[in-house]
Amino acid sequence: MPDFSYQVPKDDFSPTVPSTLEETELDFGFLADLALKIVYADANCTMVRAAEKLCLPVSMTEKLLQHLYHEKLLEIRGMESFQNYRYAMLERGLQQANRLLSLNGYIGPAPVSLRAYTEMVSQQNKAREAVTQESMKSALSGLVLPKGARQTLGLVANSRRSLFMYGEPGNGKTSTAAAIHSAQPGEIWIPYAIEVDGQIIKVFDPYNHLPVGNHNNNGYDRRWIKIKRPLVIVGGEMTIETMDLIYSRSVRYYEAPFQMKANGGTLVIDDFGRQRVDPMDLLNRWIIPLERQTDYLTLHTGKKIEVPFEQLLIVSTNLDLKGLVDDAFLRRMGYRLYVGPPSPERYGDIFRSVVNSDGLKYDPELLEFILLKYEKEQRPLRCCEPRDLVQRCLDICLYENQPASLSRELLELAWGNYFGSGKVG
Repeated sequence: MPDFSYQVPKDDFSPTVPSTLEETELDFGFLADLALKIVYADANCTMVRAAEKLCLPVSMTEKLLQHLYHEKLLEIRGMESFQNYRYAMLERGLQQANRLLSLNGYIGPAPVSLRAYTEMVSQQNKAREAVTQESMKSALSGLVLPKGARQTLGLVANSRRSLFMYGEPGNGKTSTAAAIHSAQPGEIWIPYAIEVDGQIIKVFDPYNHLPVGNHNNNGYDRRWIKIKRPLVIVGGEMTIETMDLIYSRSVRYYEAPFQMKANGGTLVIDDFGRQRVDPMDLLNRWIIPLERQTDYLTLHTGKKIEVPFEQLLIVSTNLDLKGLVDDAFLRRMGYRLYVGPPSPERYGDIFRSVVNSDGLKYDPELLEFILLKYEKEQRPLRCCEPRDLVQRCLDICLYENQPASLSRELLELAWGNYFGSGKVG
């Protein structure tokens, strides 16, 4: 019996290269079918090129191609280099490839087993480095936050317990979530795809996953890719359907849902309550994953599979909590944080920080001028507005081809352009 125990190296979790086809934990026929589709899609396919596309060792790829050759699905059309044969489709192979593609259109790196994926996620999560106070201070350096909020965010980042943030819009909830994520140290390995019962689930997503390191190295199983810890942000587009496996009838394989793509990183549910589905339905969908760190997804065949739910979950809303969430859900959230409007003193700290970071000269009289305008128009203070007003002043300077600066006149123009009131030109 082959040993399927997945040995994860203790140094950097680099997945070990399988030495036999059995060690891939994939059916030989499945791999042979995938190799046939690889040749079908590459008119100039050699054994080495097929191995590169399959992300398997050349010796293993050779066995697959030789099997297809003996089955009279492929023919050998010369040699590219020593023992690097060039393969081409035979008529029987073309018919078989078209049949396979009508069932499953996936052409790419050989997937890993669901068991191997689950084990890798679990092992990497257990070995995660602690978030230090120094790294948290650095991550939050661009934000002006009360001391109590900073402590709560540090506890969230280190414990990786979920966070529910609420409060009026424009006070930095999304920026705060991104800052918490940036404090998370390390990188992780994810597979390009997973195989379950002959079905493919595509995991790697270039939009949410940023590769790191040299991936031309054959010292690890190239069916995996090393990435920065993912930050996945979803908002009003989220529905119950997008939280399950997404089956494409055009390519006939699955795309992993956003929470699965966030494993090992941070998942931010932004603007909670504005989704096109009842908030309570969404909350009920999260209860089991939050309690057990396990999620259940459904194949189009009806079969349910168990996958890890190992990410820092941050839920953010600017709606009234009354009627939006219940106590049962809030109890399952690790921490809660109210992110409200700033005091005049904190607004001034934010304004000063923005002015200094943009290389401008800080003038306390300009801050007093702005605060008086808020008071006169009875506008609530918002944490995002010092940055927005200063940026609009810089827009004016750039448009009028004058040096970047701040003045009452510029702030008056910026105020009118931003709020749609006051003096505009």
